[in-house]
Amino acid sequence: MRAKGKIGWKSATAVVVANMVGTGAFTTMGIQLNYLNNAWAVLLLWVIGGLVALCGAFTYAEIGTRLPQSGGEAHFLTKIYHPFFGFLSGWVSLTVGFAASVALAAIAIGDYLGPSLGCPPRLLGVLSVLLISLVHSFNLKHSSRFQNILTVVKLILVFGLIATGLILPARSAGVDWSAAGTLQAVSPGAAVSLIFVFYAFSGWNAAAYIIEEIEEPRRNLPRALLVGTIGVSLLFVLLQFVFLRQAPVDLLRGKVEIGQIVAIGMFGNTGGQIVSFLISILLIASISAMIWVGPRVVRKMAENFPSWQFFAADNAGGIPVRAIWLQTGISLFLIMTSYFERIMLYSGFVLQLFTFLTVAGLFLLRKKQGNRGWRSPFSPWAQLIFLIFSLWAMSYLMIDKTYESLLGLLNIVAGILAYFWGTWRYRNTPAVKEKTASSPPAKPAAETDTVPRVELSNQHR
Repeated sequence: MRAKGKIGWKSATAVVVANMVGTGAFTTMGIQLNYLNNAWAVLLLWVIGGLVALCGAFTYAEIGTRLPQSGGEAHFLTKIYHPFFGFLSGWVSLTVGFAASVALAAIAIGDYLGPSLGCPPRLLGVLSVLLISLVHSFNLKHSSRFQNILTVVKLILVFGLIATGLILPARSAGVDWSAAGTLQAVSPGAAVSLIFVFYAFSGWNAAAYIIEEIEEPRRNLPRALLVGTIGVSLLFVLLQFVFLRQAPVDLLRGKVEIGQIVAIGMFGNTGGQIVSFLISILLIASISAMIWVGPRVVRKMAENFPSWQFFAADNAGGIPVRAIWLQTGISLFLIMTSYFERIMLYSGFVLQLFTFLTVAGLFLLRKKQGNRGWRSPFSPWAQLIFLIFSLWAMSYLMIDKTYESLLGLLNIVAGILAYFWGTWRYRNTPAVKEKTASSPPAKPAAETDTVPRVELSNQHR
């Protein structure tokens, strides 16, 4: 019998699938075609993206069974390196990882539905985020049921598009299908495009953020991560093949609403509008998954950083409502002030940096703990593949898109300032100062590696 308040591997897999199948899969092809024009080179990048995501899933499954607590990188980096890195990861997850991803999906919803509904696209995005945040503000049962239903609808849509796109005659034009053109896959433009692919695959690690809400995580966490990642990777490659096969490249290049353009080509204007509506439901499922998962990072941060306790408080249903609405506020700000491609580039760079640190940390964690927990297959090659491709993409992004990369680094600088301000503020509270004055001399700095902690009440756990 399932433990109260826990979800099984199927619901955990649904979270992974819902996080992965979303904005990137239906929007990034047009941006990639700004850098590449060979179809096989583009598809090869999606194959690489799936391989790298699978290598990451192997790694996170092992780390999650060794460190079985919710919070994702914020928890992993705290335990592997130092709470400083855990704080920065949590900061990035809140301000970029989830809030920016929600904003991107909301902007895409506006682009897909705004013209047909006669509603300003940004307003439509704002209303979508507000409504979904409200749905997730009650209890885990509502969140799980809502997420599972939307994920089923999402998969039906993706399967339908793929099947139809493969059956109908090809309509592609302007795309180079020659084998020789695959050499574009090793060009600088391909490295930048790979960041968009990595962004589209982001979400393969989603179940690692809610480990404590998964029943028997030692068995179900690896299953959820691997089943979700492998299944979605196959769908992504087929979906991008259909996009390239069913629409002229000139119509796709530089556009966000790729699914709509392809659907109009396959089904006509009326059919295209219907598919656009269904794609919007798909994007709502992605927003839902990120609003469910993201605030759990804030809850985890509050266990080590007292300045976050206010936002980590749970309601009677065990939901971190304040964290949900904090993330929602950041998403709304990004929706109203930023552009789609810029958000994706700077968020993609920073997110890849912290997953890079996490995957690299597995080697250090094994050294600390020895052989315990679930063991990643194909190790150490899986980790090395992930690290090499991540480093290649981040390096070229820094060179080719310096401004967006620096925006991401500026966000990290803001996180560093927030860390030291929070630590200073905590140490200078009257209660802590009084306790410090009456306590024996502290151990040498070399013997401590964490910031001061406080015991939290049940409502913060």
